Parts: sequence; structure tokens; C-alpha cells
Amino acid sequence: MAILLAMEGAVSQGVLWGLMALGVYLTFRILNVADMTVDGSFAAGGAVTAILITRGMNPLLTLLFVFIVGTLCGLVTGFMNTKLKINILLASILTQIALYSVNIRIMGKANTPLLGNPTIMSMFRSLTGGAVTKTTASLIIGCIVIVVIIALMYWFFGTELGSAIRATGNNEHMVRAMGVNTDSMKILGLMISNGMVAMSGALVAQSQGYADVGMGTGTIVVGLASIIIGEVIFGSHFGFWWVLVSAVFGSIVYRIVIAVVLQLGLKSTDLKLLTALIVAISLSIPVLKRKAARRRNSLPGMNVGDEENTRHVVVKKHEEDNE
Repeated sequence: MAILLAMEGAVSQGVLWGLMALGVYLTFRILNVADMTVDGSFAAGGAVTAILITRGMNPLLTLLFVFIVGTLCGLVTGFMNTKLKINILLASILTQIALYSVNIRIMGKANTPLLGNPTIMSMFRSLTGGAVTKTTASLIIGCIVIVVIIALMYWFFGTELGSAIRATGNNEHMVRAMGVNTDSMKILGLMISNGMVAMSGALVAQSQGYADVGMGTGTIVVGLASIIIGEVIFGSHFGFWWVLVSAVFGSIVYRIVIAVVLQLGLKSTDLKLLTALIVAISLSIPVLKRKAARRRNSLPGMNVGDEENTRHVVVKKHEEDNE
């Protein structure tokens, strides 16, 4: 029973963190860059929504300001990368480090509780007359947000501008030769990505009832784990929309695994190690599958995947048979 209750909470958290996974997917798979800014922009989203709610703003309206703050985080990283020619990894780390101080400056302290203040989840519970629990409310709100965001992403990346962003990540030199400003495409992609990550941080903060300056630590690893788990388990069989859904499913599976392992007695201090192991295993599974497939298709005595040697042996055997 304890595990079942933990899984319910894990699913709701997985959906809320799934929005972050979509943001990471944009940079990691579409733009083909490693953006570490998300560790800072996730916490920035929580900090901004917390401080605005405690000052009386509607919790739903805070998401707009959170998205704007997230896009500014991505803008800083994109500017340093494209205009100052700083490596994207270093530029994102610099932004992430700077955001730690910025987030403390926003909140005025390291932690801002939301107890006694309205949140999107508490507002939804009020609309239902308290018929749903806080966990269920978080799950429903998360599902609504995810459906809307995936629909918008599917539409946007089918437009000319969205296609230019996808093409920039696929072959930057070809796109530049066609007259597209690839620097602008990179900056726009980073802005949208970090905007979604910041919104995820805001929803998580409202769900858990507080915002903390360290809540974004390890976010990039969690996002990568979610993407890879989704790709390994659910694949990309039904097009781009299914790839986006798979990233969210991967986030849910990741949270379920964490919840079950914690219930089985693992210490919370070991979660980072567990996350690293999950990512390593998920990354190795496709490689092992390819090697197994090559081994099955290769001729006896041949090196796996050595097509030239395989062709040579086939031709030689054919000649020997003719003789």
C-alpha cells in the first residue's frame, strides 16, 4: 500500500517534471546542444512564482512571468554562445552559476514557503469542492499543461520558423547556406526551452508548497534520464508528437523508479548515484541492441558489423563454388 501511494505521488511529479523534460528535449535533441542553464532556470521559475504568489498575484498569472524569466535565462546563454563565441557548455554553466545568486536575490533568502497562500492546485481543489486530493490535483493540472504544451510544440515545429530551428540543429552549415540566421535560431530555441523549464519549476514549487534555491540542482541529469528512458522504452514509432509524449512518459517512469527504490529502503542521499546509473543503463541499451542485431546478421567467423569483409567472403565463397 505504501508503494502504491508513493507511485501516485511519483506519477503526478513525473508529469510536472515532464514539462522540464520537453524543454531539455528541445535543446538536446532538436538543437543538438548540451544546455546546463536548466539547473538555474528551473529554480528561477520556482523563485519567481513563489515571490509573486506571496505578494498577492494570481498563481495562474505567475506562469506568464515565469515563462518570460525563463526565456531571458536562455537569451543570456544564447547571446554568450552566438555573439561572444563562448562554447555553449561553458556559456550555460556561467548562466547557471549566475542564476544561483539571482534566485537568492529574487526571493531575498534561500527558501520561500507557500503555506497559507493560494496555488493552482489549491484553486483547482476549491473548484471541485475538495473532492480531489492535492496529489490528484497536481496530476490533473500537470496533464492539462502537458497536453497544451505538446500541441503547441507540434504546431510550432511544423511552421517555417520551427522547421528552421529543427534544421539548424540537424545541419547548421546547410541552413546558413540557405540564408537562415542560425544564431537567431539557436537563441530562440534556447529561450523557448528555458521558458518551459522555468514553468515546470513554477508548477513543482506550487505543488510541493515552497521554492528553494537548490531545487534545480541536477535538473539536466533528470531531464536527460527522462528523454533517454522514453526513447528506449516507448521509441519514436508514430512521429514527432509521439517523441514528445515519450519524453513525458520517461519522466513518469523515472519518478516511479525513484519512488519504488526509496520505499525499498534506499537512502535519499543515494538518489544522485541511482540517477547516474539509470542514465548509463538507458544509454547502453540501444548500443547493446545494435550489437546483438549485427551479431545475428553477420556470417560465422566475421567481425560484427564489418560489411566489407562480409561482402568479400560472400564473393570468394561464390567463386569457390563455381570452380
